[in-house]
Amino acid sequence: MTGDHARQMDAVYAVQRHVYDLTRKYYLLGRDRLIADLAPPPGGTVLEIGCGTARNLIAAARRWPDTRCFGLDISAAMLATARDKVARAGLSDRITLAQGDAAGFDAAALFGQAGFDRVFMSYTLSMIPDWTGAIEQAAGTLAPDGQLLLVDFGQQEHMPDWWRRALFGWLARFHVAPRAQLPDTLDAVAARTGLRPAFEPLLRGYAWRGSLGG
Repeated sequence: MTGDHARQMDAVYAVQRHVYDLTRKYYLLGRDRLIADLAPPPGGTVLEIGCGTARNLIAAARRWPDTRCFGLDISAAMLATARDKVARAGLSDRITLAQGDAAGFDAAALFGQAGFDRVFMSYTLSMIPDWTGAIEQAAGTLAPDGQLLLVDFGQQEHMPDWWRRALFGWLARFHVAPRAQLPDTLDAVAARTGLRPAFEPLLRGYAWRGSLGG
């Protein structure tokens, strides 16, 4: 499954990766607020799971200049673009990238870092087949007092029905499936890990934001 998903993502983004940041900025809402709220401790560490082109990581590194940042993605094509963007931003010394499956990776082997003060996932759960496993994995990589922050498409619960049908139909063309069970999954992971869950709909349910913290 991991290899199939990697090949699927490479196929999806082989061309799109070159225009991804320009086109997505109009509808991947809530990302910058999440980055502003990371607030890692001084000298802390930040991991983005599903880092894509590294747009968010670069923003996080600039917003929090006293941190070391790490990014994981399953797509080799996206990581090629990410490495180029990080280098051009002059942040290669502060941002480390690696290829891996969000639902099963060895952070210590990939990054030489087993735990992270902040872990975030931005519009990735809706593209990960084992998305509940990805949340479990992310929670397991938190350092003591760490926090996991998530933002993704919501269920459009306060939007018109025609809008919901049109958006979900369009997203499905790109293998994107908003996760209706996200609030319950956060509660379940919190119960198993002792972390505190939080959940918040944004923009009439256009996006959902959640977190798990120590």
